[in-house]
Amino acid sequence: RPSSYFQEYDLEIDPSDSVLDGLIKIRETVDDSLTLRCSCRGAICGSCGMRINGHATLACKTKFISVASEGETIQVEPMKNMPVIKDLVTDMAPFWSKIRQIQPWLQPQGLPPTAEYTASPESMSHLSGVMGCIMCGVCVSDCTVLDVDQTFVGPAALAKAYRFVADPRDAATSQRLHSLNQPGGMWDCTRCMECIQVCPKGVGPMDRIMALRAKGMAEKVPSTCGSRHAEVFTDIIKHKGILDEPMLAIRTFGLKNIGRLLGMVPMVIQSALKGKVPLSGPLHRPIPGIQHIQRLFKQVRIKR
Repeated sequence: RPSSYFQEYDLEIDPSDSVLDGLIKIRETVDDSLTLRCSCRGAICGSCGMRINGHATLACKTKFISVASEGETIQVEPMKNMPVIKDLVTDMAPFWSKIRQIQPWLQPQGLPPTAEYTASPESMSHLSGVMGCIMCGVCVSDCTVLDVDQTFVGPAALAKAYRFVADPRDAATSQRLHSLNQPGGMWDCTRCMECIQVCPKGVGPMDRIMALRAKGMAEKVPSTCGSRHAEVFTDIIKHKGILDEPMLAIRTFGLKNIGRLLGMVPMVIQSALKGKVPLSGPLHRPIPGIQHIQRLFKQVRIKR
């Protein structure tokens, strides 16, 4: 199989044109073998997802003036975290497989109604953003978890899962949350915010993942290391005002999980040598003025 390489093209184009316009011009006038996907040219179909200058985006929505205002060379690559078929065309099969994994359809209870399944505008208005997803895959391309763990279901699938978990007509909320609570699900997101940065439709996948976590904890879905980490992190900040990282690990994994704790020893040693982990351990004392932080916690709890 031939190795990947970059091909450079010189092109005269209007700064207001899109990168997609430039690629089509290359294909039509310079190199007819250049392969890419495109359709609507209006950021509606999601076909032209690719990486431009290191970040995934829609080529039809990206103007030359925004990435090469002084006529610089721009770098265009296929999306990451999915196999490349040819040039800028990727195989979306893994993407769609993860979408199917979360069962992206309404699962109501009872007999079907004589007409459609109705819901009030008020109960659905909060879903208008997430329903704007066009399945372009750019969030999956730039997901830093998928870079290292292909079992993660990914930001697009989790955002779609939230769309149904938060739908008042759906009756499978508990089953969905239990499924998403498994390894590779909602607790594997590292909150790097890349999916929020690159989403062309403002869906905010990471925000939806955080909402799924909050819903799972509210519904008393069985505790995992992910949910315990969130609870312990909050409790430590509430009582000490500063993160006690050794205690965070111990309380998250549990004292009985010796294997997991021993596996973290090399990382703890390296962190301590870099000054990241204080060596005070259990003697990690609250910061001065901790009462002000505790007052904030109390105010937030009252507002909820």
